[in-house]
This record gives sequence, structure tokens and C-alpha cells, in this order.
Amino acid sequence: MRAVHLGLGAFHRAHQAVHTMADPEWGIAAYTFRNTELPRRLTEQDGLFTLQVRGEGQPEAVIVDAISRAHPGGDTDQWLTDLASPDVALLTLTITEAGYRGHQDGSAIGRVLAGLRGRHRAGGAPIALVPCDNLPGNGGVLREALRTAAAGEAPDFRSWMEDQVSYVDTVVDRITPATTEEDVTTAARLTGFEDRAPVVTEPFSEWLLSGDFPLGRPAWEEAGAWFVDDLSAYAQRKLRFLNGAHTLLAYAGSALGCATVDEAVQHPVLASLTASWWDVAARHTPLPAQELADYRQRLLLRFSSRGVRHNLEQIAADGSQKLPARILPVLRAERAEQRMPEAPVAALAGWLIHLRDRPVSDPRADELVPLARSKDAPRRVLSALDVTLADDGELVSAVGDYVEHLRFPGARTARSRH
Repeated sequence: MRAVHLGLGAFHRAHQAVHTMADPEWGIAAYTFRNTELPRRLTEQDGLFTLQVRGEGQPEAVIVDAISRAHPGGDTDQWLTDLASPDVALLTLTITEAGYRGHQDGSAIGRVLAGLRGRHRAGGAPIALVPCDNLPGNGGVLREALRTAAAGEAPDFRSWMEDQVSYVDTVVDRITPATTEEDVTTAARLTGFEDRAPVVTEPFSEWLLSGDFPLGRPAWEEAGAWFVDDLSAYAQRKLRFLNGAHTLLAYAGSALGCATVDEAVQHPVLASLTASWWDVAARHTPLPAQELADYRQRLLLRFSSRGVRHNLEQIAADGSQKLPARILPVLRAERAEQRMPEAPVAALAGWLIHLRDRPVSDPRADELVPLARSKDAPRRVLSALDVTLADDGELVSAVGDYVEHLRFPGARTARSRH
């Protein structure tokens, strides 16, 4: 076992674990946050689980064996032991955008800091930290979060963190919806393995990395990973085109009565909004036009596939963390050029409806839900998201108008403002 992972869940098992399986000399000690049932099931299955790949044809399945050990988040002593081991060369993380906020004990950043502190005390072997979340420059984001958390630590420990801890930037992509009981039955039928923790995913997978691995790494390239010098343009492409479109569909689609991505992308209003969003995002993504056009076409095929039914409710979680990375950079660039693009306005309006009318899973829910239900809700919610948005009176009015448009879609046809 030479790798540790924090954030054991479906995406990790459909992505990083599959890549690591390509190199049998490596194994993963994987930790959840609060979930105790998943590590229990995986332990009973010797770490094995079924990956079910669903496209347009019959599903295919493979048994993944990359996880050597699975632990609940409360297994603190083993976590510290693993991070202190000089045999451990890297720590991967899938902690979501919200996980980079705060650094109190028990938080993701607090747990990583405690592990690094123990590693330093145990001899200070170098280590690579590999965040795999949908944040631009996620390696740098993790570095700054840990620097802030370590501000009160001893100078020699902070110096060691600067010199011996490597932060790797990544772009990750594989649509992985929540597993259903039907998926459990199908996995057993395909493999003969009675798996209580299968994962369902799509055929497509992408992993781009940029950074140093001082103690080595698995041969992830054998499973299709790319190692590049600069990820910034690719990160923008993925965050804006895939994740941004997902966010748009999650909020506007739910407001229009859709439940899954494939259903939403077939809706005429939402199909038009998605195409409009991609047109706008292309103006601010520094990659060749043909490359972006090809990427759009692949996304449309992926979104339309009925093999993977990705629930909009799942995508809608943590909007206060996702919108600033996925939607707002493009919106700000458009407003700087005096344009009012329809698609990001629709995303913000749909989010407002979501906060007001639906169960909300968001670290800022207690703050945002009352604002969304208050008088002058568009201005107040936008101000909480970014005060400069609330200062843009034309934008506030546009979002307020679009809330009514989504509530009563027959009142007027979708219009293009881009």
C-alpha cells in the first residue's frame, strides 16, 4: 500500500482507483469522512467492487482491486499512521469544492494538516498531494488552504511543508451518478460477484495532471492519464463546458420539471440554453475553436446518453461553491463587455428557485435559504454570492425577470441575449 485517498466515494472508485489498478505494485488506503457503511462493505469484500460501465449498448462490468484497505473517517489513528509512513508516496483527495473551506479539527484540511504534521515528526519523507476536485488550479488551492491552516504551526514544520510537499494540479472527468438497487442487481448478473458497493459510470474518462511526485507514482498513463506542463486552459474548458452546463441544467432544468441530465438536454428550452452557454464560454476559453467544437459535440453525446441517468438533484448540491468557479468568471467577462448572456442569468435564476423551493444541500444553506425567501431576493442572494453582482442593477433585474420566466415558461419564449 503506497497511496492514501481521502474522500472515498463513487467518483474516486470510478476514476482514480481504476487508473491505479493499471499498476499492480500500488494499492490505496481509502478513507471516508463520516460514512461507516461503505468502508464496512468494502472491507467485507476485501476491497473489491464492481465498476459497471453504461453507454448506449449493453452495460459492461469489471471488478476493481486497487483499494487495499477502506476506513471510516473516525479511524484517526490509522490515518495518522498511514500518512506518517515513508512507504506512502502520495495522497489523493476528492473532498469537493466545499472541503477546502475551514481548517478546524475534523475538516478535510484539518485532517490533511494533522497527517502532514505526523509525517514531519516521523522523519519528514516527501509526499505528493493530488487533489481531484472541480476547482481551477486545485493544487494551488490546496497549497493555500494548508498554508493558512498551518499559520500557527512551528516554523520548521512550515518550512518542511514548503520544501517537501508537492502539490499536483489535475483535471478530472467521469460522470458518476448515484448507485441504485437495480445497479446492484445488474452488477451481480454481469459478474457473478454479490457486490454491495458497486459503482456505475460512463465509458468516457479523463485525467490530466501537472506536478512533481518525489517518491514516484503509479503508471496512471497506462489507463489513459495525461501529464502536461500547463493545465489552465484544459481546466477552464472542463469547468465551463461540462461542469458549467451541468450546473445550468441542474437549476434551470429542475425549475422546468426535469429530473436527469439526459431528460434536460432534450428539452427545447434547455437545449437552446446549453448551446448558448457553450457559445458564450467559448469566447473566454483559450483553446482552438475546432477543439472546443469537438469537445462540445462529445459532451452532447455524453449528456444525451440514457445509459447513465445523472440526477439533477445530485448535481445541484453545493451551488454556493460551484457557481463561482463554473459560471461567474464567464458572466463577469461578458458584463465587462456590456453583454447580458441569457444562459448564466438562467443558471442564477434557477439557483434562486432551488434555494427557495427545494431541499438544499449547501454549506451556506442556513444563510442563503432565508435570503432567497425574502423581499428583494435576487439582489440579496447575489450579494451573498459576490457583492459586485448585486451592484450590477441590470443583472439583478435580469435574474429577477428570469425567475418568473422559469416559473411560467409559457409566458414567453426563451430569448437569446448573448
